[in-house]
Amino acid sequence: MNHNISPAASASALERAAAFVWTSGRVLEQRRFELLFGGAPDGSGLAAALAAYRTPDGGYAYGLEPDIRGPEPQPLTAATALAVLQDAGRPDAASVTPVLDWLTTVTTAEGGVPAVLPTLAAYPHPPWLPVTADPAADLLTTGQVLGPALRSGVTHPWIPAAVAFARREVEAMEQTHPYGVQSALMFLDAAPDRAWAAAQADRIGKLLREQRTVLLDPAHPEDAVLAPGYAEGEYHLPHDYAPDPAGLARAWFTDEEMARSLDHLAASQEADGGWPINWAKWSATTEVEARPGVTVKALRVLRAYGRL
Repeated sequence: MNHNISPAASASALERAAAFVWTSGRVLEQRRFELLFGGAPDGSGLAAALAAYRTPDGGYAYGLEPDIRGPEPQPLTAATALAVLQDAGRPDAASVTPVLDWLTTVTTAEGGVPAVLPTLAAYPHPPWLPVTADPAADLLTTGQVLGPALRSGVTHPWIPAAVAFARREVEAMEQTHPYGVQSALMFLDAAPDRAWAAAQADRIGKLLREQRTVLLDPAHPEDAVLAPGYAEGEYHLPHDYAPDPAGLARAWFTDEEMARSLDHLAASQEADGGWPINWAKWSATTEVEARPGVTVKALRVLRAYGRL
């Protein structure tokens, strides 16, 4: 036995992450971790934690999405809520319909929803999240909402127009903004028209590689292009686009490229057991609140690829 190895160093990635989440996570992340990795019998605790962020009109606020503060519900926060409901095993009409009802009230004439509403202006928000008086619909948000909404199987009048909007936006995509591509994939992986989704994913994947919007080798960041306004080091790697091997984006990358990406993700775990955020840090509080969620996300990717 090597007595020079500290208990922290010899613990597994999951054990170290658990210590971090129990030390630093909000109730929401602790409940999510407990359900996904800790053997919680059901999602009732996670659903109860999410309920604290709900607003009377069916939206969600109060920092559920750490970079979006204040008591006014926002579309991006609704997308986060739907993803949590999916994890909690509550993708049913009783839980999903109120969110879609609220989204209907903020949907634009195009059929999609913007990222944030003018109501955010009165509250703290990051400089890269502009608040305008008349925000346009955005695939960035609409795609994130449609993924869990379509997977839920819930029928709702909001969905058809949103799908039509998302299809138009995907087909028009010629510049691969990383977060826009990720949102497109959330929609494409759940889109009802599987042949169309596969064809569009193939097209976007080729654009992504041509435009170098993905860091294929972490040892050579100079080979990738950072989008304007991104933080230093805010690169997107193959696992960011293909967090699950069953997703459409897995075909974009070779086994070697994916292995390098996963190696880099595993090596990014910090000394306290958590994973760092790689986007711009505009508030110490939001960084602290975001890291447990980033950590749970990293664990999910590693487990999906058999790395835990």
